[in-house]
Amino acid sequence: MRGLILALSLALVAANQLSFTPEFSPGKTYEYKYEAHLLGGLPEEGLARAGVKIESRVWISPIAPDTFIMKLVEPALYEYSGIWPRETFRPASKLTTALAAQLLTPIKFEYTNGVVGKVFAPPGISTSVLNIYRGLLNILQLNIKKTQNVYELQEPGTQGVCKTHYVISEDSKADRIHLSKTKDLNHCQERIYKDVGLAGYTESCTECEASGKTMKGAAAINYVMKPSTTGSLLLEATATELIQYSPINILNGAAQMEAKQTLTFLEIKKIPVEPISADYLPRGSLKYEFGSELLQTPVELLRISNAEAHIVETMNKLVTLNMGKAHEDSPLKFIELIQVLRVARYESIEALWDQYKARSDYRTWLLSSIPAIGNHVALKFIKEKIISGDLTSFEAAVALLSSLHSGAADLESLKLVEGLAMTPKVKENPVLREISMLGFGSMVYKYCTEFPSCPVELVKPIHELIIRALERRDYDELISAVKVLGNAGHPGSLKPLMKLLPGFGSSANNLPHRVHVEAILALRRIAKREPKMIQDMAVQLFMNKELHSELRMVSGIVLFETKLAIGLVTTLAQSLLKESNLQIASFIYSYMKGITKTTSPDYSSVAAACNVAVRLLSPKFERLSYRFSRAFHYDAYYSPWMVGAAGSAFYINDAATVLPRTVMAKARTYLAGALVDVFEVGVRTEGIQEALLKVNDSPATDRITKMKEAIKAELSDWKAYPSSQPLASAYVKVLGQEMAFANIDKPMVEHIVQLANAIDIRAYGKKALDALLAGYTKQYSKPMLVAEVRRIIPTSVGFPMELSLYSAAVAAASLEVQASVSPPLPENINFAHLLKSDISFKAAIAPSFSMHTYAVMGVNTVFLQASLVSRAKIHSIAPAKFAARLDMIKGNFNFQILPVEGVDTIASARLDMYAVARNVEDLEAAKVTSMIPAVNLTHLSKQNSTSLRSRMASSVEDSSSASSEILFSKTPNQVASKLKVPKAFMWKLCALSYTFGIKACAELESRNASFIRNSPIYTVIGNHSFALKVSPAPGPAIERIEIEVQVGDRATDK
Repeated sequence: MRGLILALSLALVAANQLSFTPEFSPGKTYEYKYEAHLLGGLPEEGLARAGVKIESRVWISPIAPDTFIMKLVEPALYEYSGIWPRETFRPASKLTTALAAQLLTPIKFEYTNGVVGKVFAPPGISTSVLNIYRGLLNILQLNIKKTQNVYELQEPGTQGVCKTHYVISEDSKADRIHLSKTKDLNHCQERIYKDVGLAGYTESCTECEASGKTMKGAAAINYVMKPSTTGSLLLEATATELIQYSPINILNGAAQMEAKQTLTFLEIKKIPVEPISADYLPRGSLKYEFGSELLQTPVELLRISNAEAHIVETMNKLVTLNMGKAHEDSPLKFIELIQVLRVARYESIEALWDQYKARSDYRTWLLSSIPAIGNHVALKFIKEKIISGDLTSFEAAVALLSSLHSGAADLESLKLVEGLAMTPKVKENPVLREISMLGFGSMVYKYCTEFPSCPVELVKPIHELIIRALERRDYDELISAVKVLGNAGHPGSLKPLMKLLPGFGSSANNLPHRVHVEAILALRRIAKREPKMIQDMAVQLFMNKELHSELRMVSGIVLFETKLAIGLVTTLAQSLLKESNLQIASFIYSYMKGITKTTSPDYSSVAAACNVAVRLLSPKFERLSYRFSRAFHYDAYYSPWMVGAAGSAFYINDAATVLPRTVMAKARTYLAGALVDVFEVGVRTEGIQEALLKVNDSPATDRITKMKEAIKAELSDWKAYPSSQPLASAYVKVLGQEMAFANIDKPMVEHIVQLANAIDIRAYGKKALDALLAGYTKQYSKPMLVAEVRRIIPTSVGFPMELSLYSAAVAAASLEVQASVSPPLPENINFAHLLKSDISFKAAIAPSFSMHTYAVMGVNTVFLQASLVSRAKIHSIAPAKFAARLDMIKGNFNFQILPVEGVDTIASARLDMYAVARNVEDLEAAKVTSMIPAVNLTHLSKQNSTSLRSRMASSVEDSSSASSEILFSKTPNQVASKLKVPKAFMWKLCALSYTFGIKACAELESRNASFIRNSPIYTVIGNHSFALKVSPAPGPAIERIEIEVQVGDRATDK
C-alpha cells in the first residue's frame, strides 16, 4: 500500500514538473514542414479569389542559451488568381529563384520560455522577406502559465499587442498536450498599421462601430505537443486568421482575407544549422516592420531597371497621347509615372527637370507628378526650385500645397517645411508663406496621429514665433502662428494659446478682438485629443459675462465639439435662463435644438442631453426671431450601412451691427467607421462693421441705405483708414485642416489697384486681336492625383494586407480660333474701328476628361501582388465647332454650329471587379480573373427570357417642320435569379431629332453578384458599363445649324 502511495506521489510530482513550453535541445536540429497561404475574396465559393502561398521545410537549431537559428529549406512561392476552389495555385518559379538567396539565408532569434525576443539577420535580407520569417516565428510565440489552463492576456505578435485567449488541455492517455489560443484583432493594446496619403486626416468614430463593424479580424492557432520534464516537443501547429472588410458594415456582406498556416514536425537531425559568414544585425522583434511596400502602388507592378529611362519613356507616351485630347488610359500611365519617380534617385529627378523644364508640356507632367511622390524627396525638390526661382508663384503654390497634404509626415519632412517657411524667398511671397506655415501645422498633426507621444518640440518654433510677434505687436503674424497651432492640434500648444485669451493671460486684454477669436477657434483641433481640458477652458470663457458676446458664442462652438455630458449641458441651460444677452441665448439655444434631431452616433449622447435642456429653455427662447445669432445643425445617418453626412452653419450677430459679424459653415461625412470634416468656410466682417457704425444716423434706417452710405464714407476716408485693421477676413478648411486664409485690408486693396493701373488694356487687347487674326491654336493637358488613401495591415503569414483607394484624372482641351476683319484694321486700332468692320471667325474646341479610380484589397509588395481590384473608368469628350460673322455696319449677326466628325461616344463609364496575381519576375504571366465567372445563358434566354420593347413617337409641326422619335428597350434576365447565376441587365434609351439631325442613345449594361445576396456590396461586385452615344440622324445630312440676327433699320426685312 505504501509503495502504491509513493508511486502515485512521484507521478503527481512528475506531472507538476512537466513543461508545456516548446523546447529545442542543444546539438539537435528540428525539421518541420511549413505551408502558408493568404487568400482574398468573397466567402462564397464559385467567385474569384487572389492570393499567395509559400511552402518550405524549416530547420530550427539552438546555437546558444536562449538563441536559435532558423533556416528555410527548398522554399517555393505560389500565386493564385482564379475561381475558388476550382483552380489551383500556380508556381511562381522565377520569383522563387530571384528571392532564393534571401529565403535560404538563416536568421537568428531569441527564444525564452516560449516568448520570441529580438530577431537578427544579415543586411542582405530585405524587410519584406524578414516579415515572412516573422510570420513563421509568430507560431512559436507561446506565453504559457504553469498554474492556469484558461486565461487571457495582451500578447505581442506580428500584428501588434492584442487580446489573446489561451485554453490548455492534457491528454494523458495519448501523452499529448492540446493548446489553443485565439486572438481578437479588434481589441489590441497596440495595433500595427500604416496610413498613407489622405487617410491621415480621417478620424475613427468609436460610437459608429458600436452597432456595426467595417473591419473585423481574429486569429486562432491550435497546437499539439508532446510533454516532457525539460520541455515539450511541438508536433503540429495549425493557424487560421480571418479579416473581414466592407465599407458599409460587414453585416451586409464583406470581402475577406483568410490566412492559413501549418507547421508539422518531421524529424530530429543531429546536423546543426550554421549561420552564414556575415554580420547578424538586430532587425527588431516579432512585430511586423514596414518596408518598401510603402512606396509601391497597388494598382500596377513594374519591373524597373533604369528609373530615369523609364520616366522619360513614360512622359513621352503621356505627352504624345494627350495632345489636346485626354487618352482613355492616361490616368493609369500617370500613376505609373508617379510610381517610377518614387523609386528614382533625387539626382535623377534633378537631371530630368534640367532637361525638360523649358518644354511646357513636359514641365506640366513633371510638376504634377513630383509632389505626388509623397515623401521628403518631393519637398526637397520643391524647396530648392522655389529658392532658385525656377518656379512661378502659381506653380510653386500648387506644387507645395499638393506635396504638403498628400505626403508622408516624418521628421525629415518636418525639418524641410520648417526651413522652407523661414527662407527669405518664401517670406517675400505672402501666399507661399501662408501655405508653408499652415502645411507645417498639418504635417505635425499627421505625424502626431501616427505617433501620439510626439514631443512638444515639434511646435516650439511656432511658440517662439508667437512670442516674437507679441513683442513686435505684429498681429497678422500672430494670427498666422495661431492658425498653425490650430492645424497641428498639439496639446503642448495649450499654454501659449491660453496666454492670448482674456481671463487666462495677463496681457491678453490688450490684444485685438480678432486675435482672441482665432485663439479660441484654434482649440478645436486640440479638443480632439484633450476634450476634458478644452472643455474646462471653454466653460470658463462662456460663463465670463464680461467678455465680448462673439467670444462667448465661439467658445460655445468649441464647447459642443468636446461632446458635452448631460450635467454640463444642464449647467449651460440654467445659465441661459439667467442670460441677459439675447444674441448668446439665441445662439446656444438654436444649437442645442439642432443637435436634438441628430442621428449621428458620435453625438447621440449630446442629443439626449440637449433634449432635456431644450425643454427647460423653449418657453423663454422659442419665439426669438432670426435677427438674433443662430446655429444650425442637420445630419442624416443610416446605421445599417454606417454612412452619413452632417452640416453645421453659424451666424453671429451683434445688436449694433448691420451685417453678421461672423458666418461659418462646415460639412462632415461618415463612412466605414470613420469621419472627416470635408469642408469648412468662414467669413468675419469686423472691419466693415466698424465702418458701418461710423455712418451718421439718417432718416432712412434700412440696411441697404446704411450700406450705401457706409461705402461712400469708406471710400472718402480710405487714406485715413489704419493699415493694420482688416475690413474682412475669410478662411477655408479642407479635411479639417485650414488651407488658406485672407485678410481684406488696405494694403491688399491698394495692391490690387496698383496692379490694375499697371495693366495696359489697349496693348493687351491689340496683342489678343493680332493673335486671333493670325490664327490661335492651343493644346492643354493637366493630370492630377485626385486621391491616395491607403491603410496597410500585417497578416499572420507576414505578407501585408492593403486597403487602398486611388483616383487619378487627366483633363485636356484643344482650341483653334481663326478670325478675319474687313476692311483691314489700321496700326493704331481702337474700339471704334471694330464697330465699323465686318468680323468673321471660326472656332473649334474639344474638351476631354479621363479618370480612373481603383479600390484594392489584397497583398501588395514590391515583388508580388495578389489583390481584388475594383476599377472605375470615366471618359468624356465633347467637341464643338462654331462659325460667326458679325457685320457691325449692317447690324447683321450670323452664327453657325458646324457638324463634328469622328466622335460617336461622348461619355462612357465602366466599373469592373477582378482578382489579379502577378510577380515582378514574370509580369507576362500575370493572371486576371473576373470576379464573376462567365456563364452562357443563350439557351436559357431562348426558352425563358422575355423581351419588352416599346416605341414612343411624337411629332411637333412648326415653321421648321421638326419631328422627334424616342426609342426605349429593356431586357431583364429573369431566369438568372431563379437558377442562381449572375444577373444580366441591359437597358437602352434613344432620342431622335430630325430638326438638328442627331440621334442620341444611352446604354447601360450590368452583371452583378446580387444573385448570391441582396446587399449593396454584392450589387456593386461585377461588371457595369454606361455609354452616351451620338450619331447622325437617318435621312438628309444636316450641314449646319444657322442662327441669324438682324438689328437696326433692316430688322423688319428679315
